[in-house]
Amino acid sequence: MNTIQYENYQEKKEHGPAPFPYITYPCSIPLDFPGVPLHWHDEMELIYIKKGQGVVTVEYTAYHVRGGDILVIVPGRLHAIDQEPGASMEYENIIFQPSLLLSRREDLCGLEFLEPMFRQQLAFPEYLPAGSPAHRDAAACLDLADRLCRDRPRAYQLGVKSALFAFFFSVFSRETEGSENRRPPLRRSLDKTKQILKYIELHYGEKLTIKEMAEASGFSQSHFMKFFKSAFGRPFIPFLREYRLTMAARMLLSSGSSILEIAQQTGFENLSYFNRSFKAAYGMTPSQFRARGARQAIQTPSAPTV
Repeated sequence: MNTIQYENYQEKKEHGPAPFPYITYPCSIPLDFPGVPLHWHDEMELIYIKKGQGVVTVEYTAYHVRGGDILVIVPGRLHAIDQEPGASMEYENIIFQPSLLLSRREDLCGLEFLEPMFRQQLAFPEYLPAGSPAHRDAAACLDLADRLCRDRPRAYQLGVKSALFAFFFSVFSRETEGSENRRPPLRRSLDKTKQILKYIELHYGEKLTIKEMAEASGFSQSHFMKFFKSAFGRPFIPFLREYRLTMAARMLLSSGSSILEIAQQTGFENLSYFNRSFKAAYGMTPSQFRARGARQAIQTPSAPTV
């Protein structure tokens, strides 16, 4: 998976065909991209670490993850994925629509467990480290779903759906053994964080200043800088640069615009500075990144989808 496949912030991409909205993205950090910045979406997401180690942040909790670990990201939860210094990580993003598991008529499974989970009203262990009580059964369910999607026997969709129900049974049946890692959402702070992210999404190509961001978020400049660093884990200027570079990487793979045009469209007024910043983040120039993406598109089959 490359950055063009990863919608950032409030994701709007359709994940999987409408009749069976389930898809798996294999990802590698830093081979595919340096990291996945803070974002949220309306789908369920399961992050299944396959190899290596990294950091997955869910709202204000940072999990230092290793091979085998699983995280459950419910709709609307802010989350990010980052490289551990000097380390690499391979993982799967399993993304599906909540409707895949919900009945059209009210039933006990939906009313008591699934719907409250999707609405963030039910405590459960969102982090399942390898070796934890719920992990073995949960990982077996995801491994089964992977095999079904790979081999695609007749009626494999029924098997995938069954594996997801079994996965959540393994989570809910042990909720008291790990629900302490679910913190009550700090709703006002989270809403303000999403408001700031939305403003960046709409205006990142313009000349954004701390003064403008503070006014847009209803803070003084000093309060904005303090809030931003607390919520995002870094100051505003480095975060904005990272966001712009992520969008530039997407454009390099998805459009025929020149590198100068992409630099200008993503808020970089100086081409030389854009090239230096891009190489520092991706380990190659924009031209090399675009060329590598073109080669991968020819040589590498797309990620399995269902």
